[in-house]
Amino acid sequence: MTAQDTIEVPSAAKPAPAAVLARIPDDMDMLRAAAELTRDINTARPEIYWPDMLISAALGYAALAGAILVSSPWLAVGLGLFASLALYRALLFIHELTHIHKNALPGFRFAWNLLVGIPVLTPSFMYEGVHTLHHARTRYGTAEDPEYLPLALMKPWSLPLFILVSLLAPPALIIRFGILNPLSVIIPPLRKFVWERFSALSINPDFRRRPPEGEFARLVFWQELGATLWAMTLIASIFVLGWKPLLIAMAVLSLTAVLNQLRTLVAHLWENEGETMTVTGQYLDSVNVPPPTPWAELWAPVGLRYHATHHLLPSLPYHSLAEANRRLVAKLGNESTYTRANYPGMAMLVMRIAKSTMVRGR
Repeated sequence: MTAQDTIEVPSAAKPAPAAVLARIPDDMDMLRAAAELTRDINTARPEIYWPDMLISAALGYAALAGAILVSSPWLAVGLGLFASLALYRALLFIHELTHIHKNALPGFRFAWNLLVGIPVLTPSFMYEGVHTLHHARTRYGTAEDPEYLPLALMKPWSLPLFILVSLLAPPALIIRFGILNPLSVIIPPLRKFVWERFSALSINPDFRRRPPEGEFARLVFWQELGATLWAMTLIASIFVLGWKPLLIAMAVLSLTAVLNQLRTLVAHLWENEGETMTVTGQYLDSVNVPPPTPWAELWAPVGLRYHATHHLLPSLPYHSLAEANRRLVAKLGNESTYTRANYPGMAMLVMRIAKSTMVRGR
């Protein structure tokens, strides 16, 4: 039985009532095809991961250094924009770290944290153990999902607030690691507060993170120590180099944070009101922006333009998602449940969600 046999699946052009998404049964043809057609492309390829991450980080840091050092304001702005995009791509490998097997790419997690996670004060522990809850079958779209808010059903002012708050991410991270973390060593209640509230890349304000355990707790200790030392170094740099380098770096990373928040805004339709959903319901509440649009690779890099496909196949490496999409469309056809998660671009999705807030969020 497929979803179409029981209930009309909402079209991509028309917003679906939240209750419809929650009631959609699983399209077993699509789920079987997704598993069967991707078995041979399910291995993370180090010859793709390593150069992509390293080159993105190197270009980002080089452009950031240029933005700080050049005298021309316009050249500084151009280099800053380029740095933001390159560092954004490098940073989004944190998403891959949450899904690939820990033995799949030896040394990659350590190298990413050393070169990207700690320098931008977003070590991988802030996503590992959190993002997987978003993919849990019974948690997605519920109050227990750290990465879900029914944004399409909220007040119209909630969308600009959702975007604008991301501008504060860089200074907030400096305060979290450079000030609150050292203080929490001597103030245990503060430690508990900081861990529960400010140690996860989540958008659900009610999410409280549980204490780390075992091997993960050891990873958290070293990553947090590295981020704390680096944040304290950044604060101290003001007295040596002045404010300019830090302010430019924070401006670049604020732009990166806003871009990521915009991507997050259009990664789902955000139309679930807390009910448990089937895998197909979760898929249809998620978004693919496949070619021919060329811009999605900039604002949704590292495979995230295929976010809905990723929810069907969470362990599939980012470099295999485009091929998985091609195979599934060829197998299931353009009128299948699968293609109903495809959208033409960011602007249309933002307008759709904004319209929904004006209609449903009054």
